[in-house]
Amino acid sequence: MPSFYIPKNQPKYITDTNFSLDEAKKTYNFHKQIPGYVVTPLTSLKNYADSVSVKNVFVKDESYRFNLDAFKVLGGSYAIANFLCQKLGINIEDTTFEKLTSDETRKKIGDITFATTTDGNHGRGIAWASEKLKQKCVINMPKGTVESRVRNIEAHGATVTVLDKNYDECVRYTDEQSKKHGWIIVQDTSWEGYTEIPMWIMQGYLTMAKEAIDQIESMNEKPTHVFLQSGVGAMSGAVMSYIANYYGDACPKIISVEPNAADCVYRSALKNDDNPVPVTGDLASIMAGLCCGEVNMLSWDILRSVPSLYISSPDLHSANGMRILGNPLKGDTAVYSGESGAIGMGILDYIMKSGNAKEIKKYLDLNEKSNILMFSTEGITDPVMYRKIVWYGAYSK
Repeated sequence: MPSFYIPKNQPKYITDTNFSLDEAKKTYNFHKQIPGYVVTPLTSLKNYADSVSVKNVFVKDESYRFNLDAFKVLGGSYAIANFLCQKLGINIEDTTFEKLTSDETRKKIGDITFATTTDGNHGRGIAWASEKLKQKCVINMPKGTVESRVRNIEAHGATVTVLDKNYDECVRYTDEQSKKHGWIIVQDTSWEGYTEIPMWIMQGYLTMAKEAIDQIESMNEKPTHVFLQSGVGAMSGAVMSYIANYYGDACPKIISVEPNAADCVYRSALKNDDNPVPVTGDLASIMAGLCCGEVNMLSWDILRSVPSLYISSPDLHSANGMRILGNPLKGDTAVYSGESGAIGMGILDYIMKSGNAKEIKKYLDLNEKSNILMFSTEGITDPVMYRKIVWYGAYSK
């Protein structure tokens, strides 16, 4: 069963200006210039909501994002565009995506190799952005990476290597190799001396948050609860900060969810001091995109302050979320969600239905007035695992 941690202090809705409404407009204005941009669907699972006695369950479906099956490209594309603008001596709001991808810009900036470590989706976004900008890309992936994710990245011209290392070890290796070869590392976590590009990546995720809140507000609704999956905490930190900025003291209750094999945010919140707790070892979970053992320090003040609840979950709840989303009640729309995308739904279903979670349900005040928002951050990025789970009922590798 999942482990729950209720923070000792009440949530503090810190309004970080890096993730303000104005910053979100800036990232949104950049992304909507990219050919193929569409606002991804916000699916209402009304019949499921009725079945568990809540008002609404909204799922932001990122499987439609630029035909890349995941939200990660938002951060990677925005970071690389900002890097190029910096080299050109201009502000990102003063140029266009078309100009950045032009032959003229390519001649001005010369040859660049972008490098990153990824579990799959982030690297695919970096490879896609590098391809659009006519630049090279090197991707390192941790042990256990499935072939489909490698092939998806290679399809955009990147050089991919699967290393016999866990995710965080791969990050350090990529950093070392980038310094050695003069590559530009575009990583969605930060460390001492490396903060600017990770901040741009986090700001890129604001487009997803802005879209979701705009969609809910257009229905004259407001979320009361938001489930956010945390890997390094870049996405969850950016999104929860934007929501706190948007709603202020009326901020919905935010719940952070992680796999128990890589629950660095959960363990760090539990420790409750200035130094996050790393998780080491193989970080083995079907939720590959969340298998990160070290918290992004740019997110830490947000992650330790905003959530009302921290959850460390076994894989079976992700698997259950995939089955529920992909096989909805009659009248609801199917959401084809991958392992890292479905954990919010799996956990919600557990809280609403399990006798072991009655106190958590009561603490969160989940009832017939609740509007629940979650983010299906990836589609079927590992088709073999998806069939194994949804067709055959498995929930582990």
